[in-house]
Amino acid sequence: MRENLHRFFRAARGAGVRVSPAESIDAMRAVAQVGFADRDILRDTFLLTLAKTQDEKRALGDCFDLFFSQPEPQQESTEQSKTDDNSEQGSNPSADEHGDTAGGAANENTPNENIGPLAQMLLSQDRSAISTAIANASGAASLPDIRYFTQRGIFQTRILDAMGIQRLRDDIDDLTTRNPGLAERLQEALNGLRGTVRDTVSQALLLYGREEAENLRNEILRNAPLARIEPRQVEQMRALIRRIARRLRERYSKPRKRQRRGHLDVRRTLRRNAAWGGVPFLTAWKRKHRDRPKIVALCDVSGSVARVSDFFLLLIHSLHEVVDDVRSFAFSGHLMEVSDILESKSPEEAMKEIMSKVGFGSSDYGNSFADFEDNWMSAITPQTTVIVLGDARSNNLDPRADILRRIGERSKRLVWLNPEGRMVWGFGDSEMPRYATFCTVVRQCATAQQLERAVSDIVATYQ
Repeated sequence: MRENLHRFFRAARGAGVRVSPAESIDAMRAVAQVGFADRDILRDTFLLTLAKTQDEKRALGDCFDLFFSQPEPQQESTEQSKTDDNSEQGSNPSADEHGDTAGGAANENTPNENIGPLAQMLLSQDRSAISTAIANASGAASLPDIRYFTQRGIFQTRILDAMGIQRLRDDIDDLTTRNPGLAERLQEALNGLRGTVRDTVSQALLLYGREEAENLRNEILRNAPLARIEPRQVEQMRALIRRIARRLRERYSKPRKRQRRGHLDVRRTLRRNAAWGGVPFLTAWKRKHRDRPKIVALCDVSGSVARVSDFFLLLIHSLHEVVDDVRSFAFSGHLMEVSDILESKSPEEAMKEIMSKVGFGSSDYGNSFADFEDNWMSAITPQTTVIVLGDARSNNLDPRADILRRIGERSKRLVWLNPEGRMVWGFGDSEMPRYATFCTVVRQCATAQQLERAVSDIVATYQ
């Protein structure tokens, strides 16, 4: 039971259900109480002890149905179970239950010791024994280790080898000349066995290879240009951005909570406890002043970079546990604040509203910077990190680099993230070289991986 449960927990994690060691222990204790007899009760037990959200409940339910539709491995070996079956069937396990000529010939010419246990099992058509043999062979072949669809043929071969397919081939070759009818029956049974093993391996790939396939797909997405994401990949990219945000929160929020108390001040502690001979009854702590983090994000949502801004705004507003004060602005021809829209609505609804109000126009950086200076310049303090996301292409209009210089002088840092490659900066209507003069950091940010690194470096400055 324990081995089966461990395999199920592994499959559940691959399906996207977060199962901690403590939760797996609780689930095992609950299963020990309810048992395996009633599958509906067992399914509800897993849903109650492991799933935390509705999405996890759906994923766990699908994983349960797939996992327990497979034959469960038995403890006894295939060889022993076949011996028991043979003793119950009599001395002629290869007898044809339909009484045809081929079966009669088999009884007369094929004694028990001349064919292997797999041939006997297939001729007896004992589905329970065959399922048990496949399950045992799957365990011997380490089928739960399958990760990629290219491994299906390897594991099919391993399982058939563990079941004794080589002896079965020899039996078929031997019977071809002596009993063609029986040999034909065994060949047909072998073809059916191959299909059953193939289905078993395919089910195992769905169970155990999903996590690896998801990781591979995410790695491809992480390095794919955000501006070239296909429509069918948008939701996958949004899910990836949410995972990136959760990872950044876990990385930076916990150390900040641990360090809030400060480090032990040894000298002050010893002086404070001089009356007790230096025994530290009273402790003194060094407290390091930390700036209250503030981020102001200015995002170009014109047609050329709208997709990149979508993911960037989603990432910024998923980091509120790390950065408490975040204000976001979107612009193309003019600039508007979108913080309330992003915080109060779903990403899809928020981006639809933002684009309807200010998106997909021709970018005018000079006019947008002027809007910010006239209305929101007071939002920038010496503790503020200003992030500008855009390609710096102002359609040959006045770039107003002087406003960007004043923004940089008022802020702690001015970071520019450009989704275009560095080779094209300064060509055509690109004002990137002029803007870069007043920026603290200028980085290319065309992929999710580059976006994660950029935001990670920004948040790290407040730790």
